[in-house]
Amino acid sequence: MFSLNMPPDPKEMAAIEARRNREKERQRRVFDVRTRVIGVDVGALNSQVEERKLQEATERSKEEAYGITYVQHDLVAQMLEKEEAERTRRLARKVQDYREQNQQLKNRRDFDLWDPNQLWKGFPSLCSNNDPYSDPASMQSSSGEDLDKATCLRVQQEQFRYSLEKQIQERQQARMDEVCIDDLHDKLRLAMETRAAQLAKLEESCRISMRCAMANANRAQAAEVAERRRHEHRREQEANFKEIQNQIKSDLLSEKPQATQYSGVPYQVLPHSWKGMTAEQRAVIKKAQEAQRREKEVQRQAERARDAEWENQAQCLAQAAMELEEQERELCAEFRRGLGSFNQQLASEQRARHNYLNSVIYTNQPTAQYYLQFNTSSR
Repeated sequence: MFSLNMPPDPKEMAAIEARRNREKERQRRVFDVRTRVIGVDVGALNSQVEERKLQEATERSKEEAYGITYVQHDLVAQMLEKEEAERTRRLARKVQDYREQNQQLKNRRDFDLWDPNQLWKGFPSLCSNNDPYSDPASMQSSSGEDLDKATCLRVQQEQFRYSLEKQIQERQQARMDEVCIDDLHDKLRLAMETRAAQLAKLEESCRISMRCAMANANRAQAAEVAERRRHEHRREQEANFKEIQNQIKSDLLSEKPQATQYSGVPYQVLPHSWKGMTAEQRAVIKKAQEAQRREKEVQRQAERARDAEWENQAQCLAQAAMELEEQERELCAEFRRGLGSFNQQLASEQRARHNYLNSVIYTNQPTAQYYLQFNTSSR
């Protein structure tokens, strides 16, 4: 059976809702006295723009001061890094010079243990060139031998003492250089801290002056706003007084019917001076309303007759739909009975075929030799 309760059209409902929203928005815009009479506060908007510009300028000056401070700090850090690198380079050069001068291979204490000329030095040397026990043919006197060993040792000791004193002096000089460098570092750090304190004081003074300027600007702006409000209040009072006088002297409060009509068009009235309708006008309107009421009643009777006709047609359609549904149910039941008998016949045939296959065809059971004939090659 067909359902007669049809859902409403979504497009029509959406259009109705859109019209309602537009009407609400228009009513809100028209009935809002502040928006309709006063309008937008241009002075407040201009003051907000000025405050925004002042804030942006303050932030810009603060960022510039911070940038200058960052650049100075970077320059000081670069100077310190260069000085530290120079100090490290000088220390490495001094260490290398000390190793080349005082830490040679031949000056080590254990050099005599693995000296390559140790065997040659084991032979006794001559005491002098006039040794009576040796002659030139004995091969005891050769070139390069040191016959004045004691003198050489004394000279070496003096050289060692001189080099030791020189090393002590160099170490003292290095300590003095380090002390001077530390003093320079302390002075530079003190100068940086002093400069940072000066910059902080300067920034604080700038901030205080900026706050004072902002406070003065706010006071001036507040005074200007108060003065503007006083002028507006005075103008509003004057306008109200003039309006009251005009109302008193005009024809608005009078009861003359001629005051509500145009001079050239008698059937048109002035909306601001209209006092109401006369008895004749009310009688004409009542007659027109009565005629409209009779027409509306005739329309309602015609609509009721049309609705009754539509209801009869709907009942006829519903009865026909019920008869069609009953016929459809009978056809479906007959089809299901035929389908059940056909399925039973197919089931009996399948059972007979399975019995034939199991009892006649598939009687031999496969052995292991039967399975061994598969998968015997790589193909």
